[in-house]
Order: sequence, then structure tokens, then C-alpha cells
Amino acid sequence: MPRTVAVVGGGISGLAACYHLARGPRAPKVVLLEGSARLGGWLQSTRTEDGAVFEHGPRGIRPAGAVGRDTLRMVSELGLEGDILPVPGDHPASRNRFLFVRGALHKLPSGLGALVRPVPPFSRALLWSGLRDLVAPAGTQPDESVHSFARRRFGDEVADIAVDSLCRGVFAGDCRELSVRSCFPALFEAERHRRSVLLGMVLARGETQSEAEVESPLSRRARAERWSQWSLRGGIERLAEALGATLRTRGVELQCHAALRRLCRGPTGAWQLALDDGTVTADHVVSAIPAGALAAVLPAEAEPLARELRSIPAVTVAVVNLQYEGVKLPVTGFGHLVPSSEDSSVLGIVYDSVAFPAHDRVGTASVRLTVMLGGAWFTQSFGDPAAAPPDLLLGRARGAVRAQLGLEAAPSRAIVKVHKACIPQYTLGHWRRTESISRYLAEQGLPLSLIGASYSGVSVNDCIASAKAAVSRILGPSC
Repeated sequence: MPRTVAVVGGGISGLAACYHLARGPRAPKVVLLEGSARLGGWLQSTRTEDGAVFEHGPRGIRPAGAVGRDTLRMVSELGLEGDILPVPGDHPASRNRFLFVRGALHKLPSGLGALVRPVPPFSRALLWSGLRDLVAPAGTQPDESVHSFARRRFGDEVADIAVDSLCRGVFAGDCRELSVRSCFPALFEAERHRRSVLLGMVLARGETQSEAEVESPLSRRARAERWSQWSLRGGIERLAEALGATLRTRGVELQCHAALRRLCRGPTGAWQLALDDGTVTADHVVSAIPAGALAAVLPAEAEPLARELRSIPAVTVAVVNLQYEGVKLPVTGFGHLVPSSEDSSVLGIVYDSVAFPAHDRVGTASVRLTVMLGGAWFTQSFGDPAAAPPDLLLGRARGAVRAQLGLEAAPSRAIVKVHKACIPQYTLGHWRRTESISRYLAEQGLPLSLIGASYSGVSVNDCIASAKAAVSRILGPSC
């Protein structure tokens, strides 16, 4: 067991790694190195003087699955249970999600009616897509683009409209470039093992429900109330703040303004982490920074590893938060996504006030929206991310709200954030890259663990799960 573990990166992955490293009875010394002035990474919430909360990163966390249950358990252990803001299954934000297609909003189909008759924006009943899946031959390639997979199994419209929009909403990416094996492993495995994707997903759902015995009381509540997502009073950043406070009480050394400049191993095999103002020595390093950032600080002899890390790209997303006075949304729901064929610069708009009205300002009613821009289309739409003018992004966001939601008024508040290289892209062959990375670390016997969104899942739940799994490998499953 290592005596000292250095965790590089103070986003949710790094914080979760420190949390699990420091909780055991024989915990090692843990040092967290964060290059910026704050902890939390992409978990960023602005709280205004009038009580409003604006999310600049993730705004809701799903409770489903083993990873969702683990996150809820952590929330309970951190004492945040009383701050939970759930969105139950019968809430409009759970039931109503929309697509903006051919100049109009369309509710995503649900219920039996959508199966047997055409529901816009689709020209055919979805029953035909389901039947196509039941008879489509299984793929023969080790990987396939998400678009190709969806088109082969469900047809052109599902691929071009629904799946295209979904990939823009989840990954801010192009479904024609993304890997189905890495982005949607459950779909890939369902086809391989059940022949039908839909049948495989139904059967898999029954299998996961048998894990109820590992649930925490909060997770059982989420299942009973059919939460679709949850947030926290004060915003999602409260999770990072609570983790930071807990880590301080457990003796974790938290260093901000501590950017890693170089990583190398000394003659004894210990890691030397060079910072601007000194060096940290550790027996084991957990990297929770993006793959490309890690590649830039590795020693020359680790070039085979750096090469694989550099091959994992990431896209830039502009997040524009808007607050309106005296307006009414034309529809009520979680929000809407926009397929790339409609307006590639606008990924979608989230109706924040619908899902989390507790984050609205105190007093006079208002409507909060978040417009997501760019992603894989950022450079072609707005130019260099480092130089994109905020006024250009704000203008595009306001134009989207006007064209897609019919809100002509000027917002009373606007916040523009540009998150550079914030969402890794699991492009075709990503699974080979991650396997090559794991093989290199094992063959070289390097005490180095890689966690975070660059490798096996981009959601908050995925990042927390990757941290927990890495710590289990470092300290042993009982720790």
C-alpha cells in the first residue's frame, strides 16, 4: 500500500478519489493538486444576491443504476440529504423533452400512441423502427459510429433526428464520429448478446433491478419516487464544496494554484511532481486531469502513453445562462435539443426554472434558461475558442431563444462561460486506445491511475465511479 498518494486535478473525479482514499482506517497521506483557484472543476454554480442559482456545468444528476446509487450514498455520507432537490417521475421536466426540428418544437414521443401512428417530427410510427431492430442482423465490426449503428438498427429518421440530437446533448459531439461501443456500451452489448437492442435493454433493466439490496435509504427513496434527476440547494457545486470541507477534516492536503508542470520518477521509483514553486513526492499518482493535459507533463520515456492520451480529443462548449422577466414558455418540460441539420451552432436549451424552481430568485417570478453552444461545431461557428467574443455568443443564444421559444424580450441577466475542451470525445476506436493505455501502465508497472471523463464515461456519476474503482485497485477492495 502506498504511503503517499498525489491526486492531480480537483474536479469531481479528483475530489471523489481523495474522499475514498482518506476514509479507510489505514489511509495513506493524500495530497490534492489543483491548478486553478478553486475546487470542483466543471461543477460551477453562480448564486446571485437575490437567491437565484445559475449552473455553468452539470445541472442535474441521474439517480439510476449502480453509479447513481453510489453517488446518492456519498451525498448522504456528506450530510447533504436535506439539500436534495429531486425531480420525481411525474414532473413535467421528467415527462416532457422536446426536439426543435424544421422550425418547430416537438415533444419526444412516449406511450403506445407514438408506436402505432406517426408523431412529428417522425414521418412513420416508431413501431416500424422497433420491428426493424428485431430483424436487423448484428453488426460484424469491433466498433461502429453511433449514427451508423442507429441507422442500421432503427432507420434514417431515428439516426438523423433523435440520435443526432442525443449525442449533441450528452457529448456535444457528432454522432457520425462518436463510437457506439464507448459512448453507449449498453446498446453495443445488447446487440452482441441479445441480437435485438430493444430486447437486450429490457432484459438488462430487469437484471439491474435485482441489485436493490445495496441501496442506501436515499437511493430507495429516489427509486420509490421515480426521480429522473436531482440537484442541491445552492447548486451542484455544493457537492464539490462539501467534499472539500470533508477532506480538510480528514487531513487531506488541498493545494490550489498548484498546476503540475512535469511528472517523472526518481531513482527510488517514487514520483516527483514538479510545480511552479516546488516539488511533491508520492508513491502513487492519481491523474484526474484531461488526457491531453496529462500527456503534456509526462517524461519523454513515456511517449507511447502520451501518444495514446493525445489521441483522445475534447470539444469546447459555451454555456449562456439567461434570466427573463414577465415571460411564459410555450411548452413545459426539461428543455429541447437541436439536431445538427437544423442549426449546428446551437446544441439545445434547458428550461432550468421548470426542473428546479427552487433555484429561481426570491420574489418576483422569473424564467431561467441555459443555451448550450458549439461543441464539435464550435470552431466553425464561432472561431478560436480562446478568442470567441462573449457578445457574439450572447447574441447567438438570444437569437436561439427568440427563434426557438418565441421570447422577444431582452434578458434581465446574462452570464456567458466558455468551457474549453470540456467534454472528451469517444471517437471510433476509443476502446482500443483505453486498452492500450491500461496495457502500457501494467507492462511498465507504473503506480499511476487514470480517472475522469477522458476514459469511460463523461457524467458526474461516471467520474465518481471511476475514482472509486481506482482507489479500490490502489488500496484493495475492502478499503
